[in-house]
Amino acid sequence: MLAGALLTVGCLQPGQETTGGSPFIADRLQRLDTAIQRSIDEGEIPGAVVLITHDGETAYHRAFGYRDIEQQSPMTKETIFRIASMTKAITSVGVMILYERGHFLLTDPISNYLPEFKNPKVLVKAGDDGQVLETRDATREITIIDLLTHTSGISYPFIERAVQSVYKTAGLIDGVTARTVRLHDQMQILAQQPLLHDPGEKFTYGLSTDLLGYFCEVASGKPFDRFLDDEIFTPLEMNDTYFYLPEEKASRLATLYAVDEDGNLKVSQGDESDIYLDNPLYPVEGAKTYFSGGGGLSSTARDYARFLQMLLNEGDLDGKRILSRKSVEFLISPRVSFTETGPPKMSAAFYVNGTPGEEGGLASVGAYSWGGAFTTTYFIDPREDLIGVFMSQGRPLDSSIQNKFKVLVYQALR
Repeated sequence: MLAGALLTVGCLQPGQETTGGSPFIADRLQRLDTAIQRSIDEGEIPGAVVLITHDGETAYHRAFGYRDIEQQSPMTKETIFRIASMTKAITSVGVMILYERGHFLLTDPISNYLPEFKNPKVLVKAGDDGQVLETRDATREITIIDLLTHTSGISYPFIERAVQSVYKTAGLIDGVTARTVRLHDQMQILAQQPLLHDPGEKFTYGLSTDLLGYFCEVASGKPFDRFLDDEIFTPLEMNDTYFYLPEEKASRLATLYAVDEDGNLKVSQGDESDIYLDNPLYPVEGAKTYFSGGGGLSSTARDYARFLQMLLNEGDLDGKRILSRKSVEFLISPRVSFTETGPPKMSAAFYVNGTPGEEGGLASVGAYSWGGAFTTTYFIDPREDLIGVFMSQGRPLDSSIQNKFKVLVYQALR
């Protein structure tokens, strides 16, 4: 662990009440404080910000540890985090906004609007150098709903699959970069690459949501960052959510951490094999030209909780309607299995809990969630009218506290 004592901000005391008419038992909720502090003390994470809402009111909002250990800068409720794949839900909402305005049908081929993706091919054989040696015609076109559910056959360069070397040779990126790269140019490269499998065949996590971000640009006639700002961030008063931070907010960005060969925290240099971020000072430094719908946003716990509250409210927050009730219902309904034989778990934006106690957890049936690669996660539970957001910063870090977070919240309910 880096030198310096770690700090806890706002730890609950036994018998202390939480704010906002919370349904939590304070002594039990203190277990969350204890577990997070233990994770910090043991050098698993540098710090964290946690926000929980119930019935639309903030029940718990606390900061722990340091935003930057070496600088002794404490985490605060205003700390900004790289939220990586938590960007995906926002992009999916953006797609549904345009869908509701009659721009397209979800069953439409994406090539109706982006003709460069017409007549997709499926990879049969690739060389060790990433050259495509053999392809076949895909059984059908990629549809917009294929992209929403990650069944398009499009993968990620960082994931070890048959198309990985092909993607890297072609110059595709994972979506988070400080280089002079533009969304349009990357999607033109993607359009030339073969698919891993036929569209609709199975779930494959990948650049589908980056492609949806580009699609939003084309359909709306606006750059993707401006589209999200106009349609989501400004109406929801998400005032600290950006692809690239303005200079006056750069000091609030959490330092990105990695783990050294001895298992200790170190400031990321951007060259660690599991970081896949070419500049650890993203989103402050660099060209600031690529708007990744799959992983490029940074935000605060408060901002992201407002986005989640809009979804929990069936599309509305503070009188600002972003989506219809039926569109939210569509977004949170499971459609795709993660395995060939399992029940549907993946919706058009989220992992959806199918049974009580699923995977050793305590979430209600219908609770939905996702996370980000840099140690961030969230969940929404409509039955309990409950939202949880956990933000830390680093990769690869010990993920146990992320996974325990949900359990610690549920066990504290009255």
